[in-house]
Amino acid sequence: MQRILTRGEIETLDRTSIVRLIPADANTFGLRAERLTQLAKDNPIQDYLELIATLAAAQQTVAGQNWTLPAPDDVQLAQAQAHGMPLFNATSERDPVWRDMLSALIAELQQHPLPGPVQQILAELANADAPALEQAADALLNQQDEHINAAQAPFIMAALQLYWTLRVQAVELKQVPAVTPFGVCPCCGSQPVSSSVQVGGPKEQIRYATCSLCASQWHIVRVVCTHCEDTKTVAYHSLNEDKAIKAESCDKCRHYRKIFYLDKDPNADAFADDLASLPLDILMGEARFYRANNNPYLWQPAGEP
Repeated sequence: MQRILTRGEIETLDRTSIVRLIPADANTFGLRAERLTQLAKDNPIQDYLELIATLAAAQQTVAGQNWTLPAPDDVQLAQAQAHGMPLFNATSERDPVWRDMLSALIAELQQHPLPGPVQQILAELANADAPALEQAADALLNQQDEHINAAQAPFIMAALQLYWTLRVQAVELKQVPAVTPFGVCPCCGSQPVSSSVQVGGPKEQIRYATCSLCASQWHIVRVVCTHCEDTKTVAYHSLNEDKAIKAESCDKCRHYRKIFYLDKDPNADAFADDLASLPLDILMGEARFYRANNNPYLWQPAGEP
């Protein structure tokens, strides 16, 4: 049996021996689609999970097309290194090609027998002009809830995920600053969707947060709030004694994110398993904790608890 390292023991490890950053796999969307399909069976939101599985599969298809994406210039690289900031700022910079990716996603999805309301949403997005799409993207990336169309959001976010995942995959890891602000992706500056405790090799029992936008994973110490960095009031909650997934809460900031244990379920996916475990979110809401940020595939209309 593998002994789990304590937080103090992890902190004393040689930091050069820890893999600090794991880029998204080339098949990340395809694997996510497979996991969503698996989790959809007998799930209370089976139809929605199957829809998002179709969306993730479409993301994988579009990711394999020939895209020309801007690379960071020397000034951008130097500034990020000098100031210890994420390599990109996803909230303020993006090339219009992301809208072409959205069009390609819509075209791919329209080949499937989707429900009427979904077809209507896709038609609305296909007919939306560039300023409207850019405003929608800004609202999502800056979490401006009052300006977010919850029905359109998963599809717009899917295109933004594609764009940023491909951009970050084209970057050399050595270009990403070694030290960046706590709680945000060192590659694009976005918040994590969840975290996971890894298995195997140098990542054994080490925790990584997964970026909600570019799907990069970065090392983060265990038993620390991923939202406010508090270590004194962190607690863990689960349903039905499920040891593979827990909600990590913080009494200081009253926020939570889910954490997955890959030694209990090696197939867990930061996005899919988070989405498929909505009953745990309901439990946390009843306990008056708040999600630190939305899952990119599911957005609540503004004003809903």
